[in-house]
Amino acid sequence: MTVATAPHILVIDDDPLIRDMVVEYLRNNDMRVSAGATGAEMFDAFERESIDLVLLDLKLLGEDGMQLARTLRERAAVPIVLLTGRAEEADRVMGLELGADDYITKPFSPREMLARLRAVLRRYQVQATLPQRDGTRRAFRFAGWELNLRTRRLLSPAGQAVELSNGEFSLLNALCRAPQRVLSRDQLLSMSRLHEAEVYDRTMDVQVRRLRLKIEADPGQPALVVTERGEGYRLACDVETLY
Repeated sequence: MTVATAPHILVIDDDPLIRDMVVEYLRNNDMRVSAGATGAEMFDAFERESIDLVLLDLKLLGEDGMQLARTLRERAAVPIVLLTGRAEEADRVMGLELGADDYITKPFSPREMLARLRAVLRRYQVQATLPQRDGTRRAFRFAGWELNLRTRRLLSPAGQAVELSNGEFSLLNALCRAPQRVLSRDQLLSMSRLHEAEVYDRTMDVQVRRLRLKIEADPGQPALVVTERGEGYRLACDVETLY
């Protein structure tokens, strides 16, 4: 599993010992992990990254963890797993009623934590295939790459950020929305107009050539954005949609 295709877990806990333990354990089990200690850091991470699951401690110093969970649920369809103390049954029940997907009580077994997180991720992967969720895409993943629609950022399979022009982003977005389908130049122009800019100023062929320079291992022999002679272009790989 590459860095970019691993599930991205956001851990929010103000206890550095617990936070560091969780981060290390998840990374050792093929998860991509970001971490923070405050609600502000949690919401900031959502502006910069595509998060697959949030592990949130309800007892952050000076903050209402329940309100943070409520606000997060209103803003995103991301899975939420709560960290609670054993004596906090009322909080656990309220958290589940607010839309949290599961809870883990402290102290906890890292193996049980991992199993619960994987179970929640599996449930969301199944739900992501339902048509009613189609209007809320957060990101696309393809061939190890990740295109974040919110931040307009592209991550390579090695986890490195790749700068895209407006035209390149719009073209890649259009291709990811129709994987394995041949799209004519006119169709690509039409699908890209939401983000205007360079698409109007340059030919689609130039945009394709520039995009290939950034995502193809060998731009001279493209394996991802392939040309269908006389028809157009096709993204020749499967695409995973994140909601």
